[in-house]
This record gives sequence, C-alpha cells and structure tokens, in this order.
Amino acid sequence: MNVTPGPDDGEREPIRVFLLDDHEVVRRGLRDLLDTEPDMAVVGDAADARQALARVPALRPDVAVLDVRLGSSEEHGDDEGIMVCRELRARLPGLACLMLTSFDDDEALFDAIMAGAAGYALKQIKGSDLVAAVRTVASGKSMLSPEVTARVLTRVRGPATPTGPPELARLTPREREILDLVGEGLTNRQIADRLYLAEKSVKNRISTILSKLKVERRIQAAVIAERVRDREDPPRHPPDQQA
Repeated sequence: MNVTPGPDDGEREPIRVFLLDDHEVVRRGLRDLLDTEPDMAVVGDAADARQALARVPALRPDVAVLDVRLGSSEEHGDDEGIMVCRELRARLPGLACLMLTSFDDDEALFDAIMAGAAGYALKQIKGSDLVAAVRTVASGKSMLSPEVTARVLTRVRGPATPTGPPELARLTPREREILDLVGEGLTNRQIADRLYLAEKSVKNRISTILSKLKVERRIQAAVIAERVRDREDPPRHPPDQQA
C-alpha cells in the first residue's frame, strides 16, 4: 500500500481513495475535498454495493470511504455498506475501510468494527478532520477513539456466546493473560507495568495474539476477550440466594 503521512512528502505516490455513497452530491463533495490534497487521489466511486464490489478490486485503492447506510438491499438492509466492507476486506486484506454515517448508531459501529473497518466517522465531520482520518487509516493505524472503543466493549457486554473461537486454544497462558488485559482496555504500557514486562515485548506478543486469533485489529481481540470472560465468569447470585 502506498502510504503518505502528510502533504509535504512529495516523493511517494498519493493515497488512492475509492468512494461509496448512494448520493451523487455527497460523492462529488468528497471527491472535490480529497482531490485537492496533494497526497491523495480519488481513483473511483460507486453508488451501490454491486458497483463497489466490481470496481474496487480492479482499481486497488489504499482507502475505501464507505457509506454505512446505502439502504438499497433487502438482504442487508440499511447497513449494506458494512457488508461491502466485510467483502472487500476479505478480498483485499491491505485495504483500509473508513465508514461514514449520518447516524450515531452503536449497533452499526459494532458491526463495522467486526467487519474490519479501520475507522468510523459521522458525516458531520469537518473536512480537515476527514482528510486527516483518511491519512490515518492509510498509514495502517486505526481511527478509533477511547470513547468509541468503550462503546464497542459495552455493546458486547450482553448475552455471552456459547463458545469462543477455536483459535483461542492456540494461545499460551501468558498470551491469554495479555488478551484478558487488552479486553479490559489497558494500553501496552499499562499491560507491561501490570505483568512486569518490557513494553516492546507486550507489543510483539499482541501482534502474535492477533495473528493466532486471525484478526487484524486490537479492538477485535478485545471483543473476543470480553465474550470469553462473559462465558467463563457468569454472574453470581447474591449470598442469600445461593444453595
């Protein structure tokens, strides 16, 4: 992927961006905004999922800016853009997907993250912030604030799944311990302090954990950790209700 951290680096190729939105005016506005940046180039756009899935693999963009609610499919409903994200990420693992939506919806946020989205923003975002978001996800980073992470973890603190992913059995006891702390929302530094490890060691171990769990983002691992914790530690009854 051709990553460009900022507009002053003229030696690298521009960030290739693809746009998906069912409103032509929005697509034109996004194109005008991003094409004015010297380190970006909009290489294509689409008005629906079918067009996007056909065009993106051929164009090989670095970043896909996807509207969450296309609302053009009975099968996928209002969140068809999330289906597109999931499909594109399966075909192009190096593609960074930035989801845009008009609605602050925790359910859609959760689904987008689990589909592999690198970022999630409301359409009310300022133009300069959107440009910065594209650069962030193009560099391989996740554009998710601590507040967004907390909302995703709150979303999964509900009915526990009956089993964890089979890949969980591949983790060593130390990796399971680190995964649990990731699920609690601790940073690498905090995990290192808690376990008396070097911060670099924690970072390397988390990379191994992500690989074993077959996920790419820390927040996806945190969701798995939260679900496993719910399954292994069911709510206890108050003492006066126990047999």
